[in-house]
This record gives sequence, C-alpha cells and structure tokens, in this order.
Amino acid sequence: MTVSNPLVRVENLTKHFPVTRGIVIQRTVGYVQAVDDVSFEIARGETLGLVGESGCGKTTAGRTLLGLYPPTGGEVEIDGHDVGKAKGRDLLAIRRKAQMIFQDPFASLNPRWTVSAIVGEPLRVHRLITSEKARLERVKELLELVGLSARYVNRFPHEFSGGQRQRIGVARALASEPVFIVCDEPISALDVSIQAQVVNLLEDLQDQFSLTYLFIAHDLAMVRHICDRVAVMYLGVIVEMAGRNELYENPLHPYTQALLSAVPVPDPKKERQRQRTILTGDVPSPLNPPDGCRFHPRCPIAKEHCKQIVPEWREIGCGRWVACHEV
Repeated sequence: MTVSNPLVRVENLTKHFPVTRGIVIQRTVGYVQAVDDVSFEIARGETLGLVGESGCGKTTAGRTLLGLYPPTGGEVEIDGHDVGKAKGRDLLAIRRKAQMIFQDPFASLNPRWTVSAIVGEPLRVHRLITSEKARLERVKELLELVGLSARYVNRFPHEFSGGQRQRIGVARALASEPVFIVCDEPISALDVSIQAQVVNLLEDLQDQFSLTYLFIAHDLAMVRHICDRVAVMYLGVIVEMAGRNELYENPLHPYTQALLSAVPVPDPKKERQRQRTILTGDVPSPLNPPDGCRFHPRCPIAKEHCKQIVPEWREIGCGRWVACHEV
C-alpha cells in the first residue's frame, strides 16, 4: 500500500498482551491479540482515519505506533526513524516529532498541575526553551493558538469545560512542534456542539503547520469530513482501506458495509428505503480469535474456505486494499 512521500510506515505491526494467573507465581495462560499484522502508510500532510467497533484495537495500534506500548512484532518508521529500535536520545527525538491527543480530556491532564506546567512540560523535556520567562510566553502563544485566553495559564484542569480541556491537550501536543499527531478519538467525550469546533481547529492547525494525522474515531460521518483515506479495523486486523469517498460510496468488505449501514441518514424517506446490513452474534474474543477470516462467524456471505484460510491483504485498485475471499 505504497503512498507517495510517506511520513509514517507501519509494516506487520503486532501487539499481544499476555494474560497471567497466580499471585505469588504468575504463569502466562494466553495472549490478547489486540493488533495482529497491521500494515499501512501515511503520506506527509495526509489524514488517515482508523475506524471500527470498540475493542477492535484502534487505540492500541495508535499507542504501539508511537512506542507507548512495546510492539510484539513488526516495524514502525516515523520520518525515517525506526521506533522499535530507538532508545535514549533517539527515542526522545521521535517523541518530539510524534505526539498524541488522548481521548479523555478529564483523565489526560494532571489535576495537580496548572495549564502552564502541563503545556510547558514538552518544552522542558525536549529542552526547546530553557528560560522560565520565555517558556511562559510560549505557553501563552500556544493557548491563543488553540482558542484559549493567555490569562488561563495559572488555572487548573478542573476549572475548565471538556472542550477547553481538549484544547489544552491539543496545545500540549503542539508544544514540541511535531510533524505527526495520533488523534485518539479526540471528540468522542465532548458535547456534539463542541465536536465540530475541535475538528475545525485540528483542520486549521494541519493547514497552518503541515501536520500529518492518524485520526481514530467512531463517528463515521466526522471521519469522512476530516480524513483523506479510511482504514476499517475488525478484531485486531485491517479489513479494508480506501479513499474516503470511494469507501463510503462503494464499500466492498461485508464488515465495512454493515458498519456504514448503521450510520443514520437525515432524510426520513431515504432512511426508510435503504437496506440495512444487520450482523448476528457477538464479536469473538481477542484471546481466541477464530481461524481463517476473523469476520466469518458474523459474515452474511461466508463460505467454507473463509473458516479455514486467512484472506490475503491485497490491492484491488489504485490505492484500494481489502482482505476478503469473496471480493
């Protein structure tokens, strides 16, 4: 899935979490296969959307990509730097280039720190500004950049609303002047009236600083609005990836079709006429995923070979990838 001028390259990324039993003597009894053999590339200045059900591995993929979780296998390169092999100063250099905006603005900010300390921490860690006075001025600039008053520098997180807290999180991510940001469902915990404001802010910042985003989300309508390409994830694997309009107008994988059919249509007449794809059964456990295609227990078009053979991740058109035997 080669893209021109890639900033981020992910190849066969795998993250398994061991499951242990015992108190004094712990023994491993299995592994949660959160992310399994995921590959994609993100071009400079592009926004790649990553969508799927809760628990499918989206957040784990984003955190492993940045090195917040050590990968079980695979390779990740950000701006030419190998994340898996980086240590010490090399890892710190990658952390400066790649930042994360977390999902929960109420949990991602230290309640005992002021806004000045929160936003100024990356400046101190990366030694971008050593003077306390200059650092404070830079924090004020960053707050104004995300639409907050510079007068808020000495306030604590509990004094802000959810939308304002997320703006502080955005300011913190921008402090180290990154080129790549993982946006981990940055609007899911916010009121609907605030979501559009935060998304517009992210788009304006991308244009202003030539940022590259991995945008993880549940809101499929918002993903289509902000993303250039979209990858669909199910039970730890990516099942389809394409340009946003191509994916939404002509989904090929049965899971993508079911996912998009659940998006409400604002026109009551069209809503009554359209055909829904209703999936049966529950999502299998990532502790013991099914053989063959992981979607086959719920797939309406599954054949016998789908239960035994893992579908090949293949390109079926210019920039369009899918993993399905029946496509």
